[in-house]
Amino acid sequence: MASAITGTGNLAAAPTAYPGSNSNLTAAIQTIWSKEILFQAMPTLRFEQFAVKKTELGVAPGLQINFMRYSNLPQATPLVEGIRMQTAALTASQYSITVSEHGFAVSVSELLLNASFDDVMASASRLLGRNMAIYLDTQCRDTLLTATSVVYGYDRSSGTTAASNEGWYNAGTVGAAGTVTTSSTVFNLSPHTIKDAVETLASKNIPRLGETYVAFVHPHQSRRLRDTPEFIEATKYAAPGNLMLGEIGRLYDTVFIETTQVKKDGTQYTGIMLGDNAFGHAISLPVELRDGGILDFGREHALGWYSIYGLGLITDASVVKLVTN
Repeated sequence: MASAITGTGNLAAAPTAYPGSNSNLTAAIQTIWSKEILFQAMPTLRFEQFAVKKTELGVAPGLQINFMRYSNLPQATPLVEGIRMQTAALTASQYSITVSEHGFAVSVSELLLNASFDDVMASASRLLGRNMAIYLDTQCRDTLLTATSVVYGYDRSSGTTAASNEGWYNAGTVGAAGTVTTSSTVFNLSPHTIKDAVETLASKNIPRLGETYVAFVHPHQSRRLRDTPEFIEATKYAAPGNLMLGEIGRLYDTVFIETTQVKKDGTQYTGIMLGDNAFGHAISLPVELRDGGILDFGREHALGWYSIYGLGLITDASVVKLVTN
């Protein structure tokens, strides 16, 4: 077929005429397909499901949405009969996330809409949903990667080589026993690395997400963990409907989410472990379908997703990066 769906990097003044002669999408149709884009995006989203979400139709001057970061309460003391209980003030700091426009559009011809055996609107919504999900999830990942804490994969049991250490690590050498630097050889993701990351979060009194911390790992990283005898496959402790998106199992009070969105640099991967209140997703305008209107006398139609939102790291101490092979 001569006509095809093509993408544009920016959203034009508006984006798609509904199949039909010189007609724009109605508000009802736009709402229906906006929900379809969100539905299609959900299976791909991994990082975003753990963001602290705040939706405001109006934003403060400067396009900012404010989040609150509360401090821990002081130590409680025993009560004495006849003496009134003393109260303490809540202390908190305000964190602002700036929102901005985001979107992507495709265009189709009138000829395609009228001659295609496929439901072009449905196909476009699936493609736009996946496009939005990958874009948003990559932004969430990059937001978490701005955190400062990092744990490197290394061979704790052998300070010199790792060639014979049960296959958890790539053969190579490290620095002094029990230490690793960015210039040292980085090994595969191992139980030692997970324990170190959990220790880092727990020692800072970072609350867990429910009963566990959550770690995002690449399939190449999770492959090593699956050989760990202590690793529990997700299907052994929960029904499929009770699992988080991408959940593959747990180890040492940590649930693992597998995703190819984990950052890769050569043969090195940067997984992420996080606790509660790590980052925020400020939404001024939820994602919606936009109609480009009538173009070229109705011969071309444009359709795109559009949203106004922002992302930001709320609690730096709640995030640990896992740098491994």
